[in-house]
Amino acid sequence: MATIFRDLSYRYQWLYDAISRVAAISVGGEARFRQLALQELTIHPDTAVLDVCCGSGQGTQFLVKYSQNVTGLDASPLSLRRAKQNVPQATYVEAFAQKMPFANNQFDVVHTSAALHEMEPKQLQEILQEVYRVLKPGGVFTLVDFHSPTNPIFWPGLSLFLLLFETETAWQLLKTDLPQLLTEIGFEVLKSTLYAGGSLQVIQARK
Repeated sequence: MATIFRDLSYRYQWLYDAISRVAAISVGGEARFRQLALQELTIHPDTAVLDVCCGSGQGTQFLVKYSQNVTGLDASPLSLRRAKQNVPQATYVEAFAQKMPFANNQFDVVHTSAALHEMEPKQLQEILQEVYRVLKPGGVFTLVDFHSPTNPIFWPGLSLFLLLFETETAWQLLKTDLPQLLTEIGFEVLKSTLYAGGSLQVIQARK
């Protein structure tokens, strides 16, 4: 069940942006947060990049700095309208991430930022399988999302954030072993790094 703060944050872009900036302080600011999943990736101007659950283009704006072939996918028409205004350099597709309207082996890189925690376990499984399908052999899936803190100091802050702005699916993700899930689907996990006392995880996995 969504909280009133969550609903308001999606309705008003300025509120969502403010929340994002505050939440990203623990890793050095929003700009650094948005680029955590892009570290050590090789992206050329013609690299085919898919930004899954792109929202209003917060992560897409960094992807277009590296590639001129970026596609953003989201199921929300409102978010996509904002994304087109915020980052017009990308192409956008309205669709659910668990049923992407793309051919097999189409993208070199698939990226998602702070979106998987919104999915029910079955949806999460389906999305990861779709990511695997649309990636080219040797392509890389890179993501950043919540993780169960390894430093107890970070538990109160993360718990308050989830209570105010997220649903029960975020709590479920804290119990999910994403590297193991990716491995079971067929990915080779290249990198799994924790930030902010373990409350954020960055994973890069190759098809």
